[in-house]
Amino acid sequence: LTAGSSSARPASLLVAMWTEKGERRDACSTSSRYSSPNTVYLFNHVQLVISYHSSAEESWGAGISGRGGRIISVKALVQSYKHSGKDSIRCNDQTPPLGISATSSDLPEPVKVFYTYSVSYKQDNSVRWSSRWDYILESMPHSNIQWFSILNSLVIVLFLSGMVAMILLRTLHRDISRYNQQEAHEEAQEEFGWKLVHGDVFRPPAKGMLLSVFLGNGVQILCMSLITLAFACLGFLSPANRGALMTCAMVLYVLLGTPAGYVSARIYKMFGGLRWKLHVLLTALLCPGLVFAIFFVLNLVLWAKGSSAAVPFSTIVAILALWFLVSVPLCFLGAYFGFKKPPMEHPVRTNQIPRQIPDQSFYTRPLPGILMGGILPFGCIFIQLFFILNSIWGSDVYYMFGFLFLVFLILLVTCSEATILLCYFHLCAEDYHWWWRAFLTAGCTAMYLFLYSVHYFFAKMELSGAASTFLYFGYTFIIVLLFFLFTGTVGFFATFWFVRKIYSVVKVD
Repeated sequence: LTAGSSSARPASLLVAMWTEKGERRDACSTSSRYSSPNTVYLFNHVQLVISYHSSAEESWGAGISGRGGRIISVKALVQSYKHSGKDSIRCNDQTPPLGISATSSDLPEPVKVFYTYSVSYKQDNSVRWSSRWDYILESMPHSNIQWFSILNSLVIVLFLSGMVAMILLRTLHRDISRYNQQEAHEEAQEEFGWKLVHGDVFRPPAKGMLLSVFLGNGVQILCMSLITLAFACLGFLSPANRGALMTCAMVLYVLLGTPAGYVSARIYKMFGGLRWKLHVLLTALLCPGLVFAIFFVLNLVLWAKGSSAAVPFSTIVAILALWFLVSVPLCFLGAYFGFKKPPMEHPVRTNQIPRQIPDQSFYTRPLPGILMGGILPFGCIFIQLFFILNSIWGSDVYYMFGFLFLVFLILLVTCSEATILLCYFHLCAEDYHWWWRAFLTAGCTAMYLFLYSVHYFFAKMELSGAASTFLYFGYTFIIVLLFFLFTGTVGFFATFWFVRKIYSVVKVD
């Protein structure tokens, strides 16, 4: 502390000061004991209050004969006591606080400080052990803002989704009725709109193997996210254990290799692919290998910096063992059953000669449509994203898994409807290249996720050094990649169902 200054900046939370005007500066206690003007108080006593739920009248206490309890909270209260010597330590209200004048022109005389602590136990059966986190979670900053913002976003997204669905259903109903009319006029028999491309709409896309690999991994991530959030909503993943959520997600990802291989094989066989060995290897190794490579490089940086957050080498070996000994064989098993199935049949035949695509307007070109498709899905998650980033990179505790699960479901609906709507507009413009466009339209939500993460980095983060910046964007890229595969898969399969549905109900000569 600097004598003669009008304020004191503490090195810890154990220092407080009152200014000449009676204003508190850096105080962690509001007691009237610490109210002398221009005085710095040193808190040298910590009182630990341990509250517990007694087992005397509880069924779970039968095994210990009711002579125990469950700790529900530990609170630390700080006090300031001025002791004249080691033999005269008294920690009560009669002992004056340890105050140092902040207005003296000279440095104060050396002060001998005695640090003490006390522990007291308090029985509190009004709070159950399962609810011990409530008082902390209810006092989290911005909790009310989060509630109202989430509800507002849900209402807006549901309203927009309802409008999209209503417009789409009305338009399709009119088109299908018009196409199926049996009239004698030659003009009525003329085909127009999306029916014109019925002979090309199911033509296999370019790079079909890569698309099927992405879809298989996207299904794996989708199932993992759905089950993990369901477990979190049911209370199996406590916010007290911050590693439980990640552990559950990793275990589920490893065990869900079979659906990934099966879906990828079915799509690749539908495209008429023949290089099934390379396809299965890419499904099992490409996306997980890319994520692991980034993670390993980031972990090398943590090792080089001597960080305690670095993953031990034994854990990395265990992850590799789970990947190659469990996930990869399960992926091969799923691909085996997928290739054993007959290829999916389309409702219309594909012409041998591709149809020429007419010139497209600006809004029906690929890039503008893809960029527009990711805006609405991102709009329903960006509020939750703010609190999730605060939990990952800050000290906040994320616990609202019920709202997160609801937002997750709305994200699925929004990705599906936005992609279907844009796909319908492109088919009406006689552009039948919808396979990759459906995947990229919904997957573009990940681009907005990355842009928001960049904004969060510059607006909220206070990192110094190239290593910290590299770690932030490295982990962000992993999240963006997984989110891209997840949202792209949702949009693709929604559009795939939609296209098969509309071409199965029209009459094609």
